[in-house]
Parts: sequence; structure tokens; C-alpha cells
Amino acid sequence: MTSLAPTSPNADAHKYGVLFVFAAGMLWSTVGLGIRLIEDAVVWQILLYRSISMSLFLYVLIRLRSGESPFVQIRCNGAPAIIAGLSLVAAYSGGIYAIQNTSVANAMLLFATAPFMAAVLGWIVLQEPVRAATWIAIAVAIGGIGIMVADKSGGVALRGSLAALGSAFGFAVFTVALRWGRTGEMLPAVFLSGIFAIVITFAICFGLKLSLVLSPNDGGIAMGMGVFQVGAGLILFTLGSRSLPAAELALLSLAEVLLGPLWVWLFLGETATANTLIGGAVLLAAIAGNALSGKRRKPPPITAP
Repeated sequence: MTSLAPTSPNADAHKYGVLFVFAAGMLWSTVGLGIRLIEDAVVWQILLYRSISMSLFLYVLIRLRSGESPFVQIRCNGAPAIIAGLSLVAAYSGGIYAIQNTSVANAMLLFATAPFMAAVLGWIVLQEPVRAATWIAIAVAIGGIGIMVADKSGGVALRGSLAALGSAFGFAVFTVALRWGRTGEMLPAVFLSGIFAIVITFAICFGLKLSLVLSPNDGGIAMGMGVFQVGAGLILFTLGSRSLPAAELALLSLAEVLLGPLWVWLFLGETATANTLIGGAVLLAAIAGNALSGKRRKPPPITAP
């Protein structure tokens, strides 16, 4: 009779890490469906309501988790936290505008270029080395993007694609700012981005004479996205990422890209153009190839002190 060997703590941590990060990707992938279900609100109104609920949720979470105000943590991080917060506001705005003006598949696939942009920015700003395989993947990804936007001759669709790339750039700046600040703690910076977004979007709504009162449907969806789609997704990603290498994180992040178009197809019947599917396949191949090439590299041997 054989006995079952107990699983190691590392194996359990890895298993839960995969589960948490995949669940985070599932929550993040619902952004397209959420935006599609909003009836009248424009990007600034959606972002205002989403930022209010997200900021309140993260404030309570950070206080419970650390026992101190998130503003104290932000003050310790200094300029990198401010840059990270502002870059996320740009990323949020571009993301919502992109989904409202192009297909969810097109927007989600273009969002996935953020890690490549972060690699180039890290090389320029922080002098971080970029692997040869990553440069090849970036070149392939650019080709995929070219295919995707080739049929976007209409002004609105093209602006949506450019907004999606701008959103990806904002997330890339956020990533590099965290590295610059020598901190992997993203929650205080995301909380600060919510505060910035509230101030900025309130001013824009006031200047454009947009109503600050949304319908129960639009306001409820926007605030629900702040708590569940952004806030809960960040918690799961933060918990899961601690026990997973970067290559696995990159591969699991593809769940967000692949599931986003699936939800709007299942529930709303939205499809993508042939160019989006072909270019997206090229882009996904570049992302997966880069992640797998990193995974194959053996870590340096651990020597005894």
C-alpha cells in the first residue's frame, strides 16, 4: 500500500499563487463588459464614480492590513508614488475611452503591450538590461499591432486604438515608477491614483458641465467596478504574485486579455474584425514566447555563505 507524501509549503504557495493571479485576471477581464453595460455616462463620469468606490475600498483595506494610513505610506515613497498615481489616472482614462470607441478585443489586446513598454522604459530610465528574446518579442508585437490598426481607417476606431496604447503606456510608467521607488507595494500608489482621479475628473465634469448624478444603472456599475473589478483584483494579484516568478505572471496575465472579449461575445454578441484576430494572435504569441523564454532560463545556483 503506497502512502501519499504531504505537499510542501512551497508547492501549496505556488498552487494558491496561480489560483489568485488567475482569479485577478478574471476580475480585470470584466472591464469591457462593465463599460458596455453602462448606458449614458461618459469616460470622466465613469472614472469619477469608479475612483470614489475604489479609493474608499483601498483605504479601509490598507488600514486593516498595515495599521496605518495610506497617506503615511505614500509620504514615505515620495515622488515615485506621485508619478505612479498620475500615470494610472492616464491609464484608467485611456482604457475606458478605448473600450467605448473600439472593440473590447482590440482594446484588451493593445492593453497587453504594457509589459513591453515597461521593459523599454526601464532600459531607458533605470538602465535595466533587456534580454535579446524580449527585443525580438517587441519587434513581433509591433508587427501584430500594425496588423490590428491597419483596418482602423475610421477616426473614432483609430482614436480608440491609440487610447488603448496610451493606457498601456500609463501602466508601463506605473510599473517603472514602482521599480524606481524600490517598492513592490502597489496598493498605496493605486489608492493615490484614485484620489488624483477624483480631483481631476470632478474638475473636468464641472468644466464640461457634465452631471455629477448618474442613473442607478450607470452609477452602480461604475462603483461596483471600483470595488470588485479593480480593488478585489489587485488584492488577489498582490497575494498571488508573491509566490510566482515573473514569467508565470506574464503567462497568467493573458487570462485577462483572452477572457475580456469572451464575456462581451457571450453576453452581448460583440465580435472582432479579422485584422484584430490575426494581429492579436501575433501579439499573444510574442507575449507568450517572451514569457516562456524567460521561464526556461535557469536561476543562478545558490551558494552557501
